[in-house]
Amino acid sequence: MAVNLTELSLPQLEGLKTQLDQETEFLTSSIGQLKVVQTKYVEAKDSISVLNKDNMYVPGTLNDVEHVLVDVGTGYYVEKNVEDTKEFFKRKIDFLTKQIEKIQPALQEKHAMKQAVIEVMNMKIQQLHTQQTPQSGTTKA
Repeated sequence: MAVNLTELSLPQLEGLKTQLDQETEFLTSSIGQLKVVQTKYVEAKDSISVLNKDNMYVPGTLNDVEHVLVDVGTGYYVEKNVEDTKEFFKRKIDFLTKQIEKIQPALQEKHAMKQAVIEVMNMKIQQLHTQQTPQSGTTKA
């Protein structure tokens, strides 16, 4: 349902702006959280790649560099081979990328709507000032 912004009163526009502020804040926060998780998966995938290399950060010996325990969520761990683990992380990274790409247009749309509301609010405020200025000039005379 489309709403003509110019037909709304200033208090209604202010309420709509507040709602849009909250929605853009939520979407921005969601994207930020998804990017944090995505970064963790990228780092985990990259760390799997160094298992077979001699440039480990901590001196130590691994008995089995072909199998790792993977946290698959909610405290559950699954033993996987390195290739399956890399594929698991790739799927997670791809999924998060798609989620971010889905949210971005909604965020841009909310920003555009908020800007339109602000413009209409400014126009209505300007109209109020214009209407009040001649009236205040005639009462002084």
